[in-house]
Formats: sequence, structure tokens, C-alpha cells
Amino acid sequence: MLPLEIKDVALTVNETHILRNINLQLTDNGITIVMGHNGAGKSILLRCMHGLLEPTEGKIQWNGDTASDVETRKKQAMVFQKPLMLNRSAAANIEYVLKLRDKPKSLVMKYLQSANLDSKSNQPAKSLSGGEQQRLAIARAIACDPEAIFFDEPTANLDPDATLQIESQIISASQQSIKVIMVTHDIAQARRLADDVVFLNKGTITEHCSADKFFTRPESAEAGNYLSAYIK
Repeated sequence: MLPLEIKDVALTVNETHILRNINLQLTDNGITIVMGHNGAGKSILLRCMHGLLEPTEGKIQWNGDTASDVETRKKQAMVFQKPLMLNRSAAANIEYVLKLRDKPKSLVMKYLQSANLDSKSNQPAKSLSGGEQQRLAIARAIACDPEAIFFDEPTANLDPDATLQIESQIISASQQSIKVIMVTHDIAQARRLADDVVFLNKGTITEHCSADKFFTRPESAEAGNYLSAYIK
């Protein structure tokens, strides 16, 4: 059974159609990139997949279980554009999730090292730079041993070096058999990371295909226009 199946999903808020007729199936491996213009519904779709929002119509299931089920969400993690840091040290941020998962405290340094933050283990997490906080947020998410991680524009407003470090973590997560679903506006980044691309336009999926096909031979006019506007 496919890990994610979205069937006839719609989301309406105050008579405004945010998502319409969403149908999607994703495999349990690789990096899926979600793209589209501002307001297309990308972040909303991500939150629906993670069970943070309930669709008005249709169903979203992971391995046959509803996305909003508590046990389903425990198997997933989400990293937002603005990192959410606990008001404690970098090490304690990792220790917190390890305790929730009944994993030994001795693993803290392993996850900090994976984010190149072992030298800042005792530093207050909120005093770290934006890129460092995001790397910590990703390490903390991976420490949960999730089957899937959602990333909502995790490198927005970061410099190229910080962006590449975070991309390295995302690739590493995928190589650990964690399904990655990520929203980005960065075409170059999508080219570097994507195995497949989901393209949204005005709340509807107009294309879902391999990354190679999407960037070289998009079938939908909406995707073609989007790429032509961004790739000069």
C-alpha cells in the first residue's frame, strides 16, 4: 500500500476555496518538492498532509490511517520556515525529544554533530544564528525517528552557505529512509533535491511527475509558465 493517498480533498475557509479536487499518491521514499506561486496553497496542503488541518472534503491517509490520527502524526515531524526553539540549550532541545521517544540521553551529541553544532551544545538555542537554529530544528526532527518529515521553505532568507548545509541534512534524512516532502520557491534548490515535483496552481494540483520531466518537459501550461518566468 502506498504511504500517502489523498483523494478528492478540498478545503474551504469562509467560503474561500483554498484547496480544490486534490488527488495525489506518494511513494515511501525520496524527496518530493511542492512548488507553485504565492497563494497556490502549498503550505496549507503540507499542513493537511501532516494532519494539522482537516480538509472540508475528501480524505488523506498514510498506510490506510487518517492523517490527523495521533499515532500517525507521531510517525512524522515538521520543520517550519521560522525555526521553533525551546527556551533552553541546543543540547536540551535534542534531549527533550529523545525523552519523549524513550531514547537515551547519550544520543544527544550524535544529533548535534550531524548538524555541526556539537561545539554549541550548551549555548541557548534562541541565541544561535538563523541557519544554526534551522539545523538544530532539523536534527531535532530526525531524532524523533520519523517516517516522514515535512519542510516548509526551510532555507528562506538564509545565505547560500547556510542553505547548502541544510540541504545536506535534508539529503541525509532521505538517505535514512525518511520520506521528505518540502515546499520551496527556489528553482535551483528544487533541481538539486527533488526526486519528484508536485505543482499547485490556485489550490489545484496541475502536475505531478519526476523532477527530470518537470524541469525539462512540463505538461501543464501553468507549470511551463511558472518555470519560464523564473528561469531566464
